[in-house]
Amino acid sequence: MTHVGESASAVDGSSASRAGWKDVTAAYVGLTKPRVIELLLLTTVPVMFFAARGVPPLGLVLATVVGGALSAGSASALNCVYDRDIDEQMRRTRRRALPRHIVAPRSALVFALSLGVVSTIVLLVWVNPLSAALSVGANAFYVLVYTMLLKRRTTQNIVWGGLAGCFPALIGWTAVTGSLAWTPVVLFLVVFFWTPPHTWALALRYREDYAGVDVPMLPVVAPARTVARQIVAYSWVMVAVSLTLWPVAGTGIFYPVAAAVLGAGFLLEAHRMLARTRGTEDLGLIQPMRLFHSSNLYLSLLFVAVALDPLIG
Repeated sequence: MTHVGESASAVDGSSASRAGWKDVTAAYVGLTKPRVIELLLLTTVPVMFFAARGVPPLGLVLATVVGGALSAGSASALNCVYDRDIDEQMRRTRRRALPRHIVAPRSALVFALSLGVVSTIVLLVWVNPLSAALSVGANAFYVLVYTMLLKRRTTQNIVWGGLAGCFPALIGWTAVTGSLAWTPVVLFLVVFFWTPPHTWALALRYREDYAGVDVPMLPVVAPARTVARQIVAYSWVMVAVSLTLWPVAGTGIFYPVAAAVLGAGFLLEAHRMLARTRGTEDLGLIQPMRLFHSSNLYLSLLFVAVALDPLIG
């Protein structure tokens, strides 16, 4: 892997200098992985509504959203800097800013660290120290543990590395209450068990990419049927955990009904994918992206239900 300092000036002097300001701006925005930020915020704001048992102060929501988005963007940009060698070889990632040499690695590193500093200040000053500390911890875990330690070494990379993506549930709760409780821990665990099915479906679709760069995602080292069985197992646990929010947090009836319906739909899709893996490795028949898109919809609607429950109740 090329070190951050190598050829930075050469990159700045060639591709980066030829790109227009719109291209460069778009490249820096792309480093933050906006779609990932959207998903993380979707698990932050609804928890704030639930913690407030209604509508939380809008200024607090704004500060949490800005701080959380900057923190997630910082982690994503650091991930892009570290993984630029494999990103350049993978179809899914080769159009990112660093593989295209629109942004120099050193510039991307400075950008990422700056976002991290600003996000910490925003959360520390306008939210609270606990939320700021959780954000820094999630950022550090994603970069140091998942990206640098686990991703290229173990098939369990996304299982444990995915813990970083669970922290927004804790941050949303602590932003309102200033303390932790069992309720956000349940939602933390929902995201934890949701992450493997979500990521393995995507990794199955791009398993040749991961195999080509020696990243041992489960779909690279195991047949599709084994992956599908693991997805079904995690999906059942995820749905079971989601239903425990009802007794743990004392929700109204709206949430458990919504969680049960959404969970049943997700389990049906997971089992259908398992059935499609019988006797084949043909991704055209398995259609893993159906489950991937279903997972996004499931998590989005589940956390919308979290936000709506106290309002309806």
